[in-house]
Amino acid sequence: MLNKILSAALLMVCAVPAAGAAQERPIKLESDVKLVQAAPQGEAPKLVAAESVVPGDTLVFTTSYRNEGSSVVNDFVIVNPVPNDLVLTDEAAAQNEVSVDGGKNWGRLGELTVTGDDGKDRPAGIDDVTHMRWVFARVAPSEKGEVKFSARVR
Repeated sequence: MLNKILSAALLMVCAVPAAGAAQERPIKLESDVKLVQAAPQGEAPKLVAAESVVPGDTLVFTTSYRNEGSSVVNDFVIVNPVPNDLVLTDEAAAQNEVSVDGGKNWGRLGELTVTGDDGKDRPAGIDDVTHMRWVFARVAPSEKGEVKFSARVR
């Protein structure tokens, strides 16, 4: 199961260049996944290599970016799918822009709806999230940063 989760999450991170941008891809992306390891009472949990996971485990996904080009990149977008074997944590769903329809529409989770099994629209929940997105107005040359989200293994 771990290989399936990691493959889906890490290999499908994509960067979307600005519309009409040249074919140059100056932004370098790197992805990482860590397992949240419980710590003794009073200590903060630790992030460790995700060598094996079981249902209920929490994983932290990090996508680092760096503009290795000599020009500003405008309207830069990072899109990260949420594999079916994962469900976002409440914090991740509340703090980020998400899609519940495979990346066709975007918004805050509380603004989105899905069609239920009964054919009626209902408010979307964290179980419905299919993708996450981060939008950057501009990324200057040599600028770097990272985006993160956490999810539990179903």
